Amino acid sequence: MAKLNSIQSGLKEKPVARETPPHTPVTDTSDEQDVRSDLRREAEPTVAKSEFVNTASSEQDSFNIDSTAADAGLSRLEQEFTPFDPIEDNFDSFPQEENPDTIDTTGELVVEYLPEETEGQSDTTVLYSEQFASQQTGEADPRAPDSTQDMEGANPEPTAESAAEVTQDSTPVLPETTAQSAPQSPQDTTQSNTAEETPTEVTGKKKKPKMFNKFDKTIKSEIDTAEKLRKKGKAEEALRAFEGLVQKYPHSPRSRYGKAQSEDDVAEKLRSNDMLLKAVNSYKDAAELPDAPVALIKAALKRRADRQQFLGRMRGSLATLQLLVQTFPDDIALQNDLGVAYLLIGDNKAAKKVYEEVLVKAPSDGFAKVHYGFILKSENKIAESIPYLREGLESEAAGTDDGRFYFHLGDALQRVGDQSAYEWYERGHKRGHFASVWQRSLYNVNGLRAQPWWTAKETGYTDLVKTLERNWITIRDEALSVMNASSGLFVAEDENLREKGDWGQFTLWQQGRKVASSCRSVPKTCALLDRYPEATSCKRGQIKFSVMQPGTHVWPHTGPTNCRLRMHLGLVIPRDGCRIRCTDHTRGWEEGKVLIFDDSFEHEVWQDADSYRLIFIVDVWHPELSQTQRQTLSPI
Repeated sequence: MAKLNSIQSGLKEKPVARETPPHTPVTDTSDEQDVRSDLRREAEPTVAKSEFVNTASSEQDSFNIDSTAADAGLSRLEQEFTPFDPIEDNFDSFPQEENPDTIDTTGELVVEYLPEETEGQSDTTVLYSEQFASQQTGEADPRAPDSTQDMEGANPEPTAESAAEVTQDSTPVLPETTAQSAPQSPQDTTQSNTAEETPTEVTGKKKKPKMFNKFDKTIKSEIDTAEKLRKKGKAEEALRAFEGLVQKYPHSPRSRYGKAQSEDDVAEKLRSNDMLLKAVNSYKDAAELPDAPVALIKAALKRRADRQQFLGRMRGSLATLQLLVQTFPDDIALQNDLGVAYLLIGDNKAAKKVYEEVLVKAPSDGFAKVHYGFILKSENKIAESIPYLREGLESEAAGTDDGRFYFHLGDALQRVGDQSAYEWYERGHKRGHFASVWQRSLYNVNGLRAQPWWTAKETGYTDLVKTLERNWITIRDEALSVMNASSGLFVAEDENLREKGDWGQFTLWQQGRKVASSCRSVPKTCALLDRYPEATSCKRGQIKFSVMQPGTHVWPHTGPTNCRLRMHLGLVIPRDGCRIRCTDHTRGWEEGKVLIFDDSFEHEVWQDADSYRLIFIVDVWHPELSQTQRQTLSPI
């Protein structure tokens, strides 16, 4: 699964485990009773859905674990679950609602889970939903986010409502962000299905966590027999064996935990959401039993939270993680995972407080640093974000090797005029996050032709180009008719891609869907485009008018995917001062002419003329994508 868009992934998102630091098992029975007292909760409702699909959620509520509302809220929200399309085009926050009239953002953590597409898998929980996910295609496999920056304005992932916070209002005083020699490795969000075999460091010796209570030790041979079947990959046989044990010994925590693991295994094998929901409920059941060992409670709830995220039940996962953090307040890894859970629902404010608290307790924690830097960057605190992002990446802590972090560190360095940005892009490229230093999109398909500038003939879309150029005056006149300020149809770019100036857009198609209200204002233009599915069905692009006023500069940035090409039709172009750079080649627009480039490559725009510049942007599918790929790739 993906783990700051991406979010997000996004995540696409098979869950990726982070290394789990050793922990000391708790043996005090009174402590275990306290743990169990917090675990009563409604069971997960089953969903009639046979296909095993990874999804991301856009739910917006949060839970206070100290309140009984946590129990009721978890049940209510999980009943509202509907599968969600994982890919998000915003890397500055996690999955959020869609707004067709805003511009593509940069850097969200999102989830992508398509066989035709490769994404870099993050080491965090679906960081940015595996929304830290996105390995690059072609020359390399980049990871996501978080970073989708659109050239002439793209529509951003809308901001999500803030969830109820469970952190204090006071902001902890953070230590200076100097490089630490011994960063603490964050714990894996994805609990191993064989947690009982995970060594735990106790007084210098490695021991297995205590997964058997006194009663389970008396039936250990029966449990071991069932467990051997599971480890041999005989998931169905293991499930039957553990079901028999649960029926025979209903109060055996280890038997119920084995049943949950077996259901988890069968769900993976059959790709069944129904079976996975059973596993989610069984993990809860195992943790709630009266004499469940603390280590088993932690393992079961961690896996439950991870599987809830995989199913798109972000709110339910958040509630589970809140409970874990409340129960195990000294576990830094769980706090890091809680921060990710907040990012996945778009609550950057709550996530920020979590990471501030972590960095007070563990100043050298690389995972917390890189996520905290990511959040600062999304708040446009550019200079402040750099040391956290840099030191987090340099720590090489589990969960930090993600394309979004390289993307945002490089972008932040560029914005402060530090040319070491390209050194970090090079590192990201060498680690497989970017196809090249120039081509830094994060949601990609392998093997597609990659070049910054294209001709109409090279795209194969010559008929579309000719139609645009022959009808450019009609298109221009309709754009001018709706461009006046009183119409309110042009929406200002608000995704922080501008250094300065004014830049707006008017969207006709977004993610392959026509915006009917917009097309009613420019019917002739939309009628012209209706004939060209390579544009109107492009789920990873937009069709829109873009107006840029004098004095505007758009930062160097890249689009989210290599699956599209971008056409610019010049409509009103001042004589001098307007130019676009893609990689190291700079060009200008001409009225009535189409220029085509691949916006997955770095590009930058200057508007230094004395009047506005108006163009028509048409995104089209990359010509080498098959029809099957075009139909199955997730929208951006």
